[in-house]
Amino acid sequence: MRDFLTFQTFITPSLLILMYYIGALLIPVVSWYLAEWIKTSYFTEISKSIKEEIQTRTTAKQRFIVYTAFIICFLCMEIFWRMMFEFFIAYFDMHDALMKL
Repeated sequence: MRDFLTFQTFITPSLLILMYYIGALLIPVVSWYLAEWIKTSYFTEISKSIKEEIQTRTTAKQRFIVYTAFIICFLCMEIFWRMMFEFFIAYFDMHDALMKL
């Protein structure tokens, strides 16, 4: 307890893991609901006409390509999120290793 109160041990690596999972799960869900809320609140007529245009002017192959690109971008975003937290955790691990020297 004394090490915790005198900042000899960091709680940050444990909190980083928790924040990673919260961000990896909640950010996409909250972003989706926020985008839907903005679309229905401010752009109802435009979104309806765009949806109709997309359904009538694009082929199934084009929509598949767009959905595939979206999924790839989403996975890249999740990988980047993971790499960012791995960097932070590695930084604190290096600090702990240097303090042992």
